[in-house]
Formats: sequence, C-alpha cells, structure tokens
Amino acid sequence: MQSMKNDKARGAGRASFLLAQVGAHAAQKFAERLKPLGFAPHHAGLLRMLANSPGISQQDLAKALRMHASNLVGIVDELEKSGLLERKLSRTDRRVYALHLTDRGKQSLAKIGEAAKEHGRALLAALTEPQRMELARLLEAIAEEQGLAAGVHPGYATIRSARGATRPSNQGDD
Repeated sequence: MQSMKNDKARGAGRASFLLAQVGAHAAQKFAERLKPLGFAPHHAGLLRMLANSPGISQQDLAKALRMHASNLVGIVDELEKSGLLERKLSRTDRRVYALHLTDRGKQSLAKIGEAAKEHGRALLAALTEPQRMELARLLEAIAEEQGLAAGVHPGYATIRSARGATRPSNQGDD
C-alpha cells in the first residue's frame, strides 16, 4: 500500500517537474523566435490582447493581464513610440484612453503569429494530432483548476518596469 502511495507521489512530482521543464524550455525557444522580429514575449501577448479587445483601456488591459496598471504604462509607451499601437480618447469616458493596434501593429502581430505557429509545430513535433488535442485539453483543465486567466501568461504579474525590457524594433515592418 505504501509503495502505491509513493508511486503516485513520484508520478505527480515527475509530471509537475516535466511541466516546469517543458514550460521553461518553450518560453525560452519562443523568446528566441521573437528576437529577430524585434519583440519579447510580453510584447507579443500584449499585442494579441489588443487585437482581441480593440479599444480596451489601459486599466482594463492591466486587469486582464493581471498586472499593476503603472507597470503596464512603460510597455504601452514603447509600443506607441514604435508605431504599433495608439491611444485614442474613449468614446464613453473622455478621461480614459482606448488602446488600438495600428496597421503596423497588426502586421507585426501577423508575423508574431507565424512565429508562434512554427514554435508550436516544432515544440509538439513528437506528438500526433490527437495527442496534441488531448495534451491541450489536459493542460486547460490544470490551468482552470489553478485559477489561471485564459490566454494570459502569469509572468505579466511579475513585470515591474519596462525599462529593462527588450524594446520592440521596427525591423522588417516596412
């Protein structure tokens, strides 16, 4: 009986280690794919969120990303200076700015999307399509049970300042 408990504990420990190992590897490889495009993963996620929620306020975007609003300002400033997004006065509240992707931002997001697709193909190359679907289903169940926000990397919560972050370039956007 004790052996079965130990086997279950080892199995759970092994699975959680493998999740952490593969997750760290996946994050590193994704960052490497984005670097030639002039982006870091947090830029990619933020642009994706803006594409899915055009006109969102900075405050609401920070809530969706589960990060402090003042920590988001620097990243938004970077993306605005790079011509990837613009702040417009909100139609419903003149005290609030609505964030919108520019055409350049949409083009950049399309390039990021291609890099993400290639990343997914390379990362999951050892699995069949049914295995990929099952893995996604299992990981979604874990993420939901752990209270993770759908589609939001938990790393946003730890971003303190954009000063040390990789600045998006306009490389290849012409």
